[in-house]
Amino acid sequence: MYRSHNCGELNASNINTEVTLAGWVQKSRDKGFMNWVDLRDRYGITQLIFDESRTDKTVFELAKTLGREFVIQVKGTVIEREAKNKNIPTGEIEILVSELTILNTALTPPFTIEDETDGGEDIRMKYRYLDIRRNPVKNSLLFRHKVAMEVRKYLSDLDFCEVETPYLIKSTPEGARDFVVPSRMNEGQFYALPQSPQTFKQLLMVGGMDKYFQIVKCFRDEDLRADRQPEFTQIDCEMAFVEQEDILNIFEGLTRHLLKEIKGIEVDKFPRITYDYAMKTYGNDKPDIRFGMKFGELNEFSQHKEFPVFNAAELVVGIAVPGAGNYTRKEIDGLIDWVKRPQVGASGMVYVKCNEDGTYKSSVDKFYDQDDLTNWAKATEANPGDMIFVLSGPANKTRAQLSALRMELATRLGLRNPEEFAPLWVVDFPLLELDEESGRYHAMHHPFTSPKPEDMALLETEPGKVRANAYDMVLNGNEIGGGSIRIHDKATQQLMFKYLGFTEEEAKAQFGFLMDAFQFGAPPHGGLAFGLDRLVAILGGQETIRDFIAFPKNNSGRDVMIDAPAAIDDAQLKELRIKVDIA
Repeated sequence: MYRSHNCGELNASNINTEVTLAGWVQKSRDKGFMNWVDLRDRYGITQLIFDESRTDKTVFELAKTLGREFVIQVKGTVIEREAKNKNIPTGEIEILVSELTILNTALTPPFTIEDETDGGEDIRMKYRYLDIRRNPVKNSLLFRHKVAMEVRKYLSDLDFCEVETPYLIKSTPEGARDFVVPSRMNEGQFYALPQSPQTFKQLLMVGGMDKYFQIVKCFRDEDLRADRQPEFTQIDCEMAFVEQEDILNIFEGLTRHLLKEIKGIEVDKFPRITYDYAMKTYGNDKPDIRFGMKFGELNEFSQHKEFPVFNAAELVVGIAVPGAGNYTRKEIDGLIDWVKRPQVGASGMVYVKCNEDGTYKSSVDKFYDQDDLTNWAKATEANPGDMIFVLSGPANKTRAQLSALRMELATRLGLRNPEEFAPLWVVDFPLLELDEESGRYHAMHHPFTSPKPEDMALLETEPGKVRANAYDMVLNGNEIGGGSIRIHDKATQQLMFKYLGFTEEEAKAQFGFLMDAFQFGAPPHGGLAFGLDRLVAILGGQETIRDFIAFPKNNSGRDVMIDAPAAIDDAQLKELRIKVDIA
């Protein structure tokens, strides 16, 4: 054996025990006649002592050659430590070393392997295998493992069966670009990597599997926005003979289970709000409800005066910021500049101070009196001491701008406590959304989402008003999961393809296998997929997902550690009959 114990388990009860340990040298302290070495493995740190008066001379001299991150094995006796360290579990003991074997030497690492390191993100990603030795990253990966195991336990206890689906599939339009893989055995033809296992899990329902789940990799070749990865992991689930309520109840249960088992937190309420309410009240479909600042629409109280900016706007909307009535003009101007940034895109912002005496002072006092501003305060639920910020313009654009401001202010005010968890469901999404450039409708989720039965007639006359039998789970301002009741009959699926602009031939070429399967007795079914990376990060109290992924890619989709993607040689290209033409 390379070790009898790990570096995190020995304590005072092991004193006088002969042990064998192996690990990495964290650091050493050479005092001439005495040499201390901290030995580290995944489980912790144990202090080793080499004493000139008690250690074999050869071993003592060899210990002086040890450098940071050398891999070593030691044998020795557990003894009581004179200067105890109460900050680590092994702090009462140390190992008096009798034998030392250097298993491997190491170059000096490019950054310190410490909790607080001197390495920037780029260098740590290049040497990710070293970064994983650091406690923050190591613990994040262990945390991810714990979450995944609890997911498997919960779903398995409910008779879900884990089934693997293929990675080499057919390219299908699902909203993002596919990664494609050339086939050597089928000249001129390509596989695609799945954006999700959507059609396969539906086929498993046709196959009678009843309850399926899979913790599965998915792939999207798209421009990466903040904190996205080209390959990501889903908790993918599907069930037969269910309605929306069944699915919501099961996955509320999963979320409760994870919060209780992982965080020790009991959550009772899972509010349900419609997509329309979410957009009008919070400006986005994944609202953070740990704090207030709900939108107040002000058209009725602002478009009756000679203020042309508001009179010309499709929407005038504001939020009340708690306790911000004492903001200085400099702070207010800073926020106005913030909303004018290209990332937000507002042309300006109006503000109203809600004074403690019940009066109001605004940047538009020339146009609006105290009665008008009182109505603004009522609409935004402002209290004395608050500040109202108002934006105006096209409805969708303005709501998105105010939503960005709401989140920024909440962050600045410390209202987004990472140890507070506020889940909710958003339901009744639009089935279709109009692409203004092409003038065509696209599926808001995917083309297999069932419309609400009561809205089917609107497909012919007002397709934009048809609601989907779809739902999203939101946690702390992040969409962590989404799904729908699926279309399970060929006629409705053909109708859906028609309204998405597919010809009958195109639909058959892309999805003929699924349409054929529906003719052999497809049960009513539906499901949901959670984003595991995001879920784990939120449960871990973080906003970024990278530290919860063993080998992440950067914002350009590159793995800087292995230098991928990379060109392939001419022989491979010739074998695949592919010609690279880069202008």
